[in-house]
Amino acid sequence: MPSKSAGIIAYRKRRQLEILLVHPGGPFWRNKDLGAWSIPKGEYADDEDAETAARREFAEELGIEPSVPLIALGEVKQRGGKMVTAFAAQLDIDVSGIRSNTFEMEWPPRSGKRQVFPEVDRAEWFTLEAAREKINAGQRPLLDRLAELAGGD
Repeated sequence: MPSKSAGIIAYRKRRQLEILLVHPGGPFWRNKDLGAWSIPKGEYADDEDAETAARREFAEELGIEPSVPLIALGEVKQRGGKMVTAFAAQLDIDVSGIRSNTFEMEWPPRSGKRQVFPEVDRAEWFTLEAAREKINAGQRPLLDRLAELAGGD
């Protein structure tokens, strides 16, 4: 059975629609850019509500608990089979102050040394056009749904 993730696409309207994306932390993602960015999201169990999981993951990855109502954007399937359920929230977040949770892994490989890395190493606001280039390809349909909902260009 494919894993399930839930997340929130934060957006704001300035001169045009802007989307908040996060870049995964850790050594594997260090030099990756196009297609590496994502909505803040994380896995959840069958007995957990997707919206509750999306709020939790947003808080874990950004250090900010969204208290605004969420708008369901539906589900997409990523290339690896993971199902992602997304919600939209109109928020204006200062990305300079994000605080992500961390994970530990052996690094360098087979060294016996363990290092701690942030789950998200940075967050940035992108225009809709730029976000389409940066985001994981499997999540692009979510941007289209958001643009339709929010009247983006």
